[in-house]
Amino acid sequence: MQIGEVIREFRKRKNMTQEEMANRLGVTAPAVNKWENGNSQPDIMLLAPIARLLNITLDTLLSFQKELTAEEINSIVYEIDVKLNDETYEEAFQWAKGKIEQYPNCEQLIWQMALILDARRLSKDIPDPEKYEGYINDCYVRALVSEDDNIRNRAADSLFGFYSRKEQYEKAEEYLNYFSSQDPERKRKQAFIYSKTNRMNEAYKAYEELLFSGYQMIAMVFQNLYMLAMHDKDREKAHILVEKQRELANIFEMGEYHEASCRLDLVTAEKNVEATLETMERMLASSDTICDFVKSTLYEHMEFKKPREKFITEQHNNLLTCFRDEETYSYMKKSKSWQNLVINNPYQKI
Repeated sequence: MQIGEVIREFRKRKNMTQEEMANRLGVTAPAVNKWENGNSQPDIMLLAPIARLLNITLDTLLSFQKELTAEEINSIVYEIDVKLNDETYEEAFQWAKGKIEQYPNCEQLIWQMALILDARRLSKDIPDPEKYEGYINDCYVRALVSEDDNIRNRAADSLFGFYSRKEQYEKAEEYLNYFSSQDPERKRKQAFIYSKTNRMNEAYKAYEELLFSGYQMIAMVFQNLYMLAMHDKDREKAHILVEKQRELANIFEMGEYHEASCRLDLVTAEKNVEATLETMERMLASSDTICDFVKSTLYEHMEFKKPREKFITEQHNNLLTCFRDEETYSYMKKSKSWQNLVINNPYQKI
């Protein structure tokens, strides 16, 4: 709001006429009218008396805002989008620049305006698009100092993209430092830089690490969804989710053991004797494939510790101990096949 708009709004809130306000300030009613219509400004010596008369602060009178609200930022962003459609790029750019100058500390606005201007500059056929990139880049850099992690990371992402498009990969790589070392997106971008700078082994390794950790995360999500379905007694969905886990282990080449083991909890919960026996047999028969992913070409550039034979044996025998638990598998007691498998079993390893 302009100062005249503020004066008019708060004068009316106090049910005060322009003439009454003028009399109390020692000015004429036409002077107050000119302020409110934006035709002139109050003398600087009158600012404090006006604020006191209207019971507002000087900040309010001068429409000072430390930060824009999210709604106000969205409104400005919407307006620049309309202007980019209805006006020339230069006109919209100058308007956006004026807004940034009006709110020089609003990092969210600065970054969003820069992003919109940059995207439109790249996607539309506009005259001399390069002349705008310096200012847009400066806006990204200004947003980098934000205390808001989200704004800072997005600004870094924009700068990464900017220098990558220009094939200035060393410069682009600098902005990866703004991403958390735990952020998969940082590793993906780093792999991209490796591939563009002929560090191919590093690129393969980085992508493979993303693939491997991605499997672990997705498998955990599927397991948590399965647990929710079981809690809700939605067995149909539980079966679907278990099958997805099996397919996932197959696609990511985790080995037959991982494909078989995801089914155990469900068949145990359903007390399905035949399915339980089949699952146990498959798990025991494939227990030595528990680390088969180390042999997969999907992860050939990663470094894994070779599983010790003792570990494989212990894993196998631990499974047998688990399968012998009479409380968990009480429904299996009448099955001779189960007794032969876990008690008089041919799978016992020493």
